[in-house]
Amino acid sequence: MKEMTSDQCVSARALWFPKAGVASLRDETVSMAGEDAVLVRTLYSGISRGTEALVFQGNVPESEEERMRGPHMSGSFSFPVKYGYASVGEVIAGPARLKGRTVFCLHPHQDVFSVSAEMVNLLPEHIPPSRAVLGANMETALNIIWDAGVLPGDRVAVFGAGVVGSLVAYIASGICGTETVLIDPNPDRLALADALGISFSNSGYAGEFDVGINASGSGEALSEALGHAGHEARIVEASWHGDKPVTLPLGGPFHARRLSIVSSQVGTIPPGQRARWSFSRRMQKGLSLLSDDRLEALVSGETSFCDLEEAYPAIIADPATLCHRICY
Repeated sequence: MKEMTSDQCVSARALWFPKAGVASLRDETVSMAGEDAVLVRTLYSGISRGTEALVFQGNVPESEEERMRGPHMSGSFSFPVKYGYASVGEVIAGPARLKGRTVFCLHPHQDVFSVSAEMVNLLPEHIPPSRAVLGANMETALNIIWDAGVLPGDRVAVFGAGVVGSLVAYIASGICGTETVLIDPNPDRLALADALGISFSNSGYAGEFDVGINASGSGEALSEALGHAGHEARIVEASWHGDKPVTLPLGGPFHARRLSIVSSQVGTIPPGQRARWSFSRRMQKGLSLLSDDRLEALVSGETSFCDLEEAYPAIIADPATLCHRICY
């Protein structure tokens, strides 16, 4: 296409949530977002069920609305809202260094969009664009591993075999000498763990661990982690519970074992990395970690973008959904 200027527009379609539980494809016009902007034609996007379900169902707490905002979302969490953060596409207009390149961007589900060039990350040549929809999840998992401080030889228990929990266990299992177990009450997740080469349990953790990570969204799993933590063990709460209260048994071994519970949130780089790592460097590393073909097991289905309005509610409602890939 011809080079766009800032006063020109192109047509686009985007997925909106006009109210809780309803998805709608809407026509929009897109103009270049500034002098150093790119226009991207989307190839794939990914539905990250956990966070997107909270948004779709209207369960984002008012106190967390600003922190939960995606960098390119539109509207508000009280609806209507355009939300999503896993888009892979081809740059079709913008700086010469980027034209024709495949990029990842934290952008909602939309077939054409424009953002500042600094907001896109070049896809490493060895990473398939279709798999790069896992980029934001891998970045989150990397951040959790940093917060957890997993060391060679550690016994690591990861609760929750969703996309993020599975990626956390995948990274942890690659650290020299670790004994990593992925824990989920759903026995069907055994096949996923096997595909990723990770030990699995659907009946809880046996023994004591050095590092526990809860990515299940379940307060019960966090309570179980407290019961199996070794002396002075570290427990990382990586779930996003929304407005759901969680009750914990802080008697018993909690004080006697001097246990630590810390939070992990991808919006902040952990202190130990902050001096050297930018958000861009972290995302670039997350994308580069997607080279393993086994990670395709985390993509649980595909839908054409033109069918997404009708299909979205069922994708979100299905507990078997991991990362659902949208094809444009």
